[in-house]
Amino acid sequence: MFSPATPPARRIAALLTGTLTLVLAATGCGAGTGGGSTTGKVTSITALDYYTDEHEHTQWGEVLTACGKTAGVRVEQTSVPGASLIPKVLQQASSRTLPDLLMLDNPDLQQIARTGALTPLDQYGIGSSGFAKGILSTGTYKGKVYGLAPDVSTVALFYNKDMLSKAGVSVPRTWDELKVAAAELTRPGRYGMAVDANATFEGSWQFLPFLWSNGGDEKQLDTPQAAQALQLWVDLVKSGSMSKSVLNWTQADVHDQFVAGRTAMMINGPWRIPALDKDKNLHWGVAPIPVPRTGQTPVTPLGGEVWTVPQSASRARQEKAAQVLACLNDSSNMLALAKQHFTVPSRSAVAAQYAEQVPSMGAFVKSVEAARARTSELGVKWPKAATGIYTAIQSALTGEQTPEEALRHAQQIATGN
Repeated sequence: MFSPATPPARRIAALLTGTLTLVLAATGCGAGTGGGSTTGKVTSITALDYYTDEHEHTQWGEVLTACGKTAGVRVEQTSVPGASLIPKVLQQASSRTLPDLLMLDNPDLQQIARTGALTPLDQYGIGSSGFAKGILSTGTYKGKVYGLAPDVSTVALFYNKDMLSKAGVSVPRTWDELKVAAAELTRPGRYGMAVDANATFEGSWQFLPFLWSNGGDEKQLDTPQAAQALQLWVDLVKSGSMSKSVLNWTQADVHDQFVAGRTAMMINGPWRIPALDKDKNLHWGVAPIPVPRTGQTPVTPLGGEVWTVPQSASRARQEKAAQVLACLNDSSNMLALAKQHFTVPSRSAVAAQYAEQVPSMGAFVKSVEAARARTSELGVKWPKAATGIYTAIQSALTGEQTPEEALRHAQQIATGN
């Protein structure tokens, strides 16, 4: 679901069973692509993604096949490991052998769009009305929309209802409440709180809600706001409310600790819900990530994939690929995809409908409204900042440096100084 090279919202469709039933409205899927003359009859197009697991590959294959039918083409799907996708795409771009339809992790879009390998979607008449501003920004480069995401994801606070009830603890809404709740929930063999603080982009991803919600910014990491956010994590570890082992835990490890009853609360994503639901003895709830002060809205990072139409010598193939892309982003299909994958539909009206139908996703739907793309401020420079962030987390939580010292170093990493 989340490897060091890819964002958290690579959904664990492998945990899910059943076949996705798509509602393919002719007006929603076949329409929306525009002008340009075509030459020759296109009967098939190629698509590239990074869902190599058999179940994931098959499920996306079903979606692509269904949308291909609405466009009158057969979609030939290829999947490569996530870590191999960008090197492959860059190589294909240089040799002009890119697929007709390309899935990208949203933080990677800027890098690929900058090479000129992608086409703006407005040239096919594909509109983006109804998409939340933050979600739309994940597919935007220099003011042009190059990719659209049918669904997205983010993180929230999961909590063990039985543990909180027995301890007489309310679900924390602020940082102060979080520290108090985590302390009261801590017992021998159990911590009150768990996060993924490892030395990868996962650790940076989990820290962003605390950084951003406190007014911190990846453009300048060595600020008081950033130091306060990092100090919160340091305080949780120092007080014994959070295990120092979080320095090595992945999001999957955090999930396992929660399921095993070794932590009462955790930060994680909705892709964990299918596995949580399998344990009938586990009574869990989910709430927005606590904020610095009462009344604030958490600002969380957006995960998920965008679909793009690469440059091609064949305008006809591009238009067919654009029709399939429009179909993937049809409101009916994004609702079906979200239900299948436990993600959030990208159109705000569809997301509101989804929250009513799937209450366990309510906190994620609410958080997505204010969520941000990781590349929205720094674009292709984001990876350096992410490296600086997780390096600072490691230094501060081990006690090697104070949060202020660690973040000064993080800023040096981010700027290359």
